[in-house]
Amino acid sequence: MKICRCFPCTGRKASPSHCLFTINSFSLLSKASGEKYTSEVFEAGGYQWTLSIYPTGNEKRDGRDHISIYLNLIVRDSSLFPVSWEVNAIVNLFVYDSLRDEYFSTQDGSIRRFHELQREWGIAKFIDLASFKDPSNGYLRDDCCTFGAEIFIVKATYKGYCLSMIPAPPPLSYRWEFSNFSKAYLEKYESEPFLAGDYKWWKFDNFSKANLEKYESETFLAGDYKWKLIFYPNGNVEGLGNSISLFLSVDVSSIPPNTKLYVHCILRTKDQISDQHVESEWPALFHEGVTLVTDKGGLDGFEFEPI
Repeated sequence: MKICRCFPCTGRKASPSHCLFTINSFSLLSKASGEKYTSEVFEAGGYQWTLSIYPTGNEKRDGRDHISIYLNLIVRDSSLFPVSWEVNAIVNLFVYDSLRDEYFSTQDGSIRRFHELQREWGIAKFIDLASFKDPSNGYLRDDCCTFGAEIFIVKATYKGYCLSMIPAPPPLSYRWEFSNFSKAYLEKYESEPFLAGDYKWWKFDNFSKANLEKYESETFLAGDYKWKLIFYPNGNVEGLGNSISLFLSVDVSSIPPNTKLYVHCILRTKDQISDQHVESEWPALFHEGVTLVTDKGGLDGFEFEPI
């Protein structure tokens, strides 16, 4: 079948899904004064369209001595479309072969983009007139021919991501010191606020009397985000009853929408006698659904063996 050589040509028995445009008395139309003939409006993918046929070719686009075929997006009121609108679609255009009872089309799978300045797409040299009129090809029979169109809208359902990094960010050291840990009895203890890049001690008195499940530090700033430490004197989950557990938590209100934070973390508990501190270092990913992380990447606790 000698239709447009610019695209793969395939035939099938099933008729086009969205439009069939039959032209009777083709020879009379090709001699008439009209340059093109357009179908009735039809709907596909939630939009309105028409199909236009140039019986002797669209000469403005070098389609002389060919059948030219174009799909047109109908926009009756552009105010109903969003600003900078566009419609992306996979378009298949057909011609009917009555001898073989098949619809032949040019299909390459490309996505066609329709927008305010480009509401039409088609093929100027869809099929040459000599091949179209050749009775052995079956396109023109009893001076009657049929064209068709299918339109499959490609909707953007993806989520976009952007990765950015802070070059050589200043280190933040935050120290939290407890005195008399065994006597802690309040619900929580808060340090004074401090700035990233500086540090202050948080002195925890009466640690041995700590009787609450957890204690939270004052919120502090680092990298323009709000953070705090969460401390479990008697451990949490796997560390319950045999370790102390320490978490790093981010305030979700300080994270912009659709943003994830990739953070290099070090959590440390100080050995006040020999400076053999216990610490864990790991990368962590924070986002709206995960605001509390540990060295295990989940919410099951970061445990230190008691000193």
